[in-house]
Amino acid sequence: RRTLRYVPESSQDKIISDEDVFETLLKTFKALFLNDFSRQADILALLPEVKCQYLELLALEQKWSKVTSCNHGSQQVFSPEEVLLNTLGFTVSRDRSSLLSAGTGVFVTKGFVPKGTVVSMYPGTVYRKHEPIFFQSLGNPFIFRCIDGILIDGNDKGLSRSVYRSCRRRDQLGPFQMSDESWLTASPQNPLAVGQYVNNCSHEKAANVCYQEFDVPGHFPLELKQYLPNIAYNHNIESHLRCVVLVTLRDIQQGEELFSNYYTIVR
Repeated sequence: RRTLRYVPESSQDKIISDEDVFETLLKTFKALFLNDFSRQADILALLPEVKCQYLELLALEQKWSKVTSCNHGSQQVFSPEEVLLNTLGFTVSRDRSSLLSAGTGVFVTKGFVPKGTVVSMYPGTVYRKHEPIFFQSLGNPFIFRCIDGILIDGNDKGLSRSVYRSCRRRDQLGPFQMSDESWLTASPQNPLAVGQYVNNCSHEKAANVCYQEFDVPGHFPLELKQYLPNIAYNHNIESHLRCVVLVTLRDIQQGEELFSNYYTIVR
């Protein structure tokens, strides 16, 4: 049965501040970057000041982990899920939903998620109003409509998949990847990029997360854009990249499935 979420004004549709969203993404992406430090040589060669900053962070991390200087070359590498657990205190992953006939869902598989926490992201190609999305939208249950009419196509198959990959190749700047396409696979390098599989709530299963729109600011670190699971369809539009995160409405325990609210009325 359909359920509704009422938003008095678009400006009030914020569970947490944009600053909190930014800090969470920054913290998570930096941890993923450090974990993958040995494979970032081409990027760091072009950003010497940034390289020094990460070397300092890596040294502090190794000191905290009691890793001696002679083992510097043998940095312990964790899975993205382990990085998320060590950084934010939880992991999320896709699995069969607890709802009958619902297909795939998203669960908190480890740890604990406090109320007001960014728990996942909605990946996909971002379309502005009046941009061509007709064929991609046919039979596509993964089209997310933002309050201002912007659309995000979170389908990881078919034409939607091909469009995202094409846009990603178009926007690459030398060694700098401006977005992440690994969400199209079973093993995303950004473990938060599973939000398109969060199921709708019902009267039996109340919503425990909600969608919150977030525009990536211009000062977002260039080296960390490789973990953003969104890309703009139109390369020529000068505007901030729209992302959508899912924020917890209450504390969520290990083993719980995430449920959002698909139907929103903006007054």
